[in-house]
Parts: sequence; C-alpha cells; structure tokens
Amino acid sequence: MNAAHLTTTTEAIDPVFMFIFGACLVLLIGITIAMVTFVVRYHRSRAPEPTSKVESNLWLEIAWIVLPSLLVLAMFYYGWAGYLSLRNVPKGAMDVTATARMWSWNFAYPNGKTSPKLYVVVGKPVRVELVSADVIHGFYLPAFRVKRDTVPGMKNYAWFVASKPGSYDLFCSQYCGTGHSAMITTVEALPEAEFTAWLQQTPGGGAAGKALLEKHGCLGCHSLDGAASVGPSFKGIWGRRVSVVTGGAERTISVDEAYLRRSILEPQADLVKGFPPVMPPFKDVLKEDEIKQIVDYLHSGGAAASRPDGGKLAQDKGCLACHSLDGSPGVGPTLKGLYGSQVKVRRNSTKLTVTADDAYLKESIRQPALDVVEGFQPVMPPFSDLKDEEVEALVTFMKGIK
Repeated sequence: MNAAHLTTTTEAIDPVFMFIFGACLVLLIGITIAMVTFVVRYHRSRAPEPTSKVESNLWLEIAWIVLPSLLVLAMFYYGWAGYLSLRNVPKGAMDVTATARMWSWNFAYPNGKTSPKLYVVVGKPVRVELVSADVIHGFYLPAFRVKRDTVPGMKNYAWFVASKPGSYDLFCSQYCGTGHSAMITTVEALPEAEFTAWLQQTPGGGAAGKALLEKHGCLGCHSLDGAASVGPSFKGIWGRRVSVVTGGAERTISVDEAYLRRSILEPQADLVKGFPPVMPPFKDVLKEDEIKQIVDYLHSGGAAASRPDGGKLAQDKGCLACHSLDGSPGVGPTLKGLYGSQVKVRRNSTKLTVTADDAYLKESIRQPALDVVEGFQPVMPPFSDLKDEEVEALVTFMKGIK
C-alpha cells in the first residue's frame, strides 16, 4: 500500500461521524417541524372533533419501516468499514511498544531505544503494541481518533498516521489511580531525517541514568524540577533531609547511596512521609549496573537546577491558576497585597486573625490545611517536597506583589 494512497485513521472516522451526525440532525429538524405543525394545525380549538375516518395507510407504514431500516443499515456499514480500517494495519508500519504504568508511558523501539514520548515519522503508519505493567489504562490520541484499552495480560494494539509534523497530546482515558490526571505525554511527529537522527542517538555518561528513569516510568511520578507529583522530586535529592516511616515508626534520614538503593529495590521500607505507598519494587527488574547508573545520575546533580525563580515556580506549580496577582477573586486568596496583611483563618475549627509574614506564608505552602483562609475551601495540596530555597523564592515573589 502506497503511503500516498493510505487512508488514515482520521479519514476513516471523520466521515462516519459526520454521516451519523448529519442523519441525526435531519431527523431532529424534520421531527421538530412535523411536531410543531401538527400542534398548530390540529389544535383542539381548530378541530374540536376528529374528522378523518382513515384507519390505516399501507404506504406510510412501509415508509416508516423501510427508511429507518435503511438508515440503520447504512450506519452499520460505515461504522463497520471504519472499524476494519482501525484494525487492519497497513504494510510497512513501524513497530513501537507502549508500556503503560501508574502513571507514565514508555515507548520502546526495535533498536532498543526508549522514550517517555512517542516519536514517529510523518506520513508513515505506526503500529503501537499496547502493554500494561499494572492496571487498566487507555491509549487515547484525540488528534488521530484512536482510543484503545491497555489491559494487563491482554494483547492489544493500535495504529495511526501523523500526516503533518507537530506535537500531539496522548492521554490515559481510563481512571487508573490518584495520578491519573498527570498521565499525559505527546506524540512527536518528525520528518524522516530528523526521526532517524533521533533514533540513532545513544545516551552516555549521566544521561544513561536519566534514560533508565524514563524507560521505567520513574519520571511519571518523580519530577526533575521540584514540581509536586505523586512521589518526591529528584531535584536536589542527594543529601536532602527527609522524614520517612520505617516499620510504622517515623524518623528523619539523609538521602545517600544506601537509602536510594533501598528505595529502588524496596520502596516500602522507608516511605517518605506525605506520599502514598504506590511505587512498585524494582528488585527483579533492574540490573546492578543500572541501579548504579541511576544513583550516579542523582548523586551528580543531574536533577539539580540553578537558583529558583519565585515567579516561574508559582507559574510552573499551578499557583497562579488559583491565586490571582491583580486582586481579582479566585479559588484561593489573591496574592496582591497579601504579604503583611491581616488574614482571617480557621485553625481546627477555631477562627483566628494572623499576619501574613514569612513564617505564615512558608507554613501555608508546606501545610496549607493547617490555617484555611476564611471564605475559601481547603483544596490546596501540600508542597512538602519543596526545598527551602524554593520556598524562600516563592515568599520573596509574594512580597513583591503590592
């Protein structure tokens, strides 16, 4: 099959949708017009007594049986033809294996290359083998009209063609746990020369550790930039003091090589306080040299960043989606003129008035449910994984909003 004459999944689905939508629209308009006409024409004030003596009409009965039947058969035909187009993979399609896990995607190519994003060639069909490492997920590409379930232990696949270069959203369409909404990645459609160059790139040095984190879905739950996620951020993790629960007892430890290795192999042994126990063990998944590459990457500061910018942090972490900068109402209190103001809060059902100083703002960032501002709901998540300098940067940013 020549790519120039290839029917894409979008071309297979859109005409079916438009046909069904058009048929429904015609029926809606026709039935509405007939209903209004009959209500006016045969209103009791116009015809108080029935005048027609007709008991049946053979041609009318044939029409309302045959026409709807033909319409339903046409819908079935076009729907079935579209379904076959989605299931019959064109010859010469590129094979990619998509592994879904809570809560990330990993894509593996025949040469062993892996990526958290799905890279494809523009104009070439791609067959995606769908694999789940834990629960039911959904492989959903709105731009290509593709949605297939990814079920543990069940073989399934999907295919599509990206007709134009660009970045397209890829979602999980099945609720798969607390981090479901963050299970988002993209399809990167590249010209063949750019795709070939990307495919031939091999990670080296510290990049090998990052590649392993991407391959095994670690970056779906652990950010590299300090952003809040399902698990603790990897940013500046080496040497960080963290509170963990070990055997039911809480203690504070310093992140070192021994702790990282234990957290990879037995993640429930020392559970970081404030995070759910959802990480799977990698004892029989990672080899010894792979564990070493990951630890070396985290130790070398591969996940570290420069001095944080408070405004950028507020934007990246979604603070400005709930807190305005201009005094306008939002989900949370406005940041305009907040610093130094008197704030009415609820603390354990007790109403208090506090001053929005450094201590209050820092506490509100790390433990927002402790003092809830009166008139607002306790919906802000805790940012306990933020480093001290990041919290300081956020407070400095808020001080400047007059």
